[in-house]
Amino acid sequence: MNAGFGRTGLGSCAGNGEGPPRLQPTSVWLKRGLLWLLAALVVGGAVWLLMPPSEGNVAQTEPTNLALASIDPAPLTSASDTSAAEAAGLDRLKISSQTWRRGGLGSKALVTFTVRNDNDYAVKDVEIVCAFTRRDGSHLTDRSRVLADIVGTKSRKTFARVPVGFVNVNADQAMCSLVTARRA
Repeated sequence: MNAGFGRTGLGSCAGNGEGPPRLQPTSVWLKRGLLWLLAALVVGGAVWLLMPPSEGNVAQTEPTNLALASIDPAPLTSASDTSAAEAAGLDRLKISSQTWRRGGLGSKALVTFTVRNDNDYAVKDVEIVCAFTRRDGSHLTDRSRVLADIVGTKSRKTFARVPVGFVNVNADQAMCSLVTARRA
């Protein structure tokens, strides 16, 4: 009762039947190289874990206070001043709503907000600064962005998914504020 599967197909794996198969020299070097690579990865990982954190990755113990610049527009006095843009007052310019989410595989902050302009003139170059905090309220980082769009007289403009910059993975909350704006 032999099915005929005796030595079928074993010639290439088991050798010629004249003893154990011989290892090729390249396979020995390959095995040794992989072993050294594994050892180097283990040692490198251990060194990386034991290193102290760098200054840029340590959270500040005191939160940074953001100063809002409010500059009243000055009247134009000469022809050379007409080419330079004036600063707009922030007393009648505010963010009426804001939300944020992560983008770029979770490393970038995308902010959506609405700027309300109650001034009698249009504004441009609106600069915002966003403060990111942990869930417990401790400060992580600040990111700022200048928006070149024009917000018309007595109007609102929604800026959707504005990339503010890279954000810490521990950031849970964001609060954006207006810093400066110029007359259009």
